[in-house]
Amino acid sequence: MIATLIGIVSSLMTILIFSFLKRFDKNTLYGLILMGIAFLYIGYTWTNIEVAIISFLQALFFLVFAYFGINKNAYFLVAGYFLHGIWDLVYPFFGSPDLLPPDYDYFCLTYDFIVAIYLFIINYKKSHNQ
Repeated sequence: MIATLIGIVSSLMTILIFSFLKRFDKNTLYGLILMGIAFLYIGYTWTNIEVAIISFLQALFFLVFAYFGINKNAYFLVAGYFLHGIWDLVYPFFGSPDLLPPDYDYFCLTYDFIVAIYLFIINYKKSHNQ
């Protein structure tokens, strides 16, 4: 429960802080975070080579979404965050949950879904106001 609450607060703080950074490209900022959260799994799992390889592959997968979200279409970021939340749910079937911090899945899932919803809303509004 606390991990979920921290995920909610962290995502809302990220959104709030980025809303004040007018000079920065929001897609770049959110893309960098998406890459960072994907690559965190490698840092957590490096002690188990098989799981680290899986973590590396998922990081590359989300790197592609971040790249296209930054350079092509922001909806790739929406999809990337949403899919990373799904990854947090299914990770125990592919990896070793004991390598992650306690309740990391709840924190990250909450963070990812809130950011995905926010990015969807702002991009939907932006595309329909033109």
